[in-house]
Amino acid sequence: MSIVMPIVIGLICVSLMSLIPEPHRRQVNAVLVGGAGAAYLSGGGLGYWEFVLPVVMTYVAYRGLNSWTWIGIGWLLHTAWDVVHHLKGSPILPFAEHSSFGCAICDPVVALWCFAGGPSILDWARARLSREPAMPIGPAEE
Repeated sequence: MSIVMPIVIGLICVSLMSLIPEPHRRQVNAVLVGGAGAAYLSGGGLGYWEFVLPVVMTYVAYRGLNSWTWIGIGWLLHTAWDVVHHLKGSPILPFAEHSSFGCAICDPVVALWCFAGGPSILDWARARLSREPAMPIGPAEE
């Protein structure tokens, strides 16, 4: 369950983000990835090193305003920071011991969606459901 739930949370996040129309979807995600860089600032446990990620993520978020690839890179950078915190620092949620581990599983799900260009999952699902089967269902004609 500690691996499945973060994946489900990532899929829910992607689905909710799909509700935002473009071009705002990319801009909102750039802002979110910038904010994610500061997630550990209030007690992350790595001292002054905690200031490195927000600086890097600010640059990445700025580039992400015009590029889904940069937003995906940002989520992967946050994943790496999650792993460091899981192993050496404090959890992202102080009351949930393995929250950084969960975040490290969730973030790549969002990153993959970003690398795909942040498409609307709802539009994709509608297109898939409306397609007719390639071959008729039933006995084959001879």
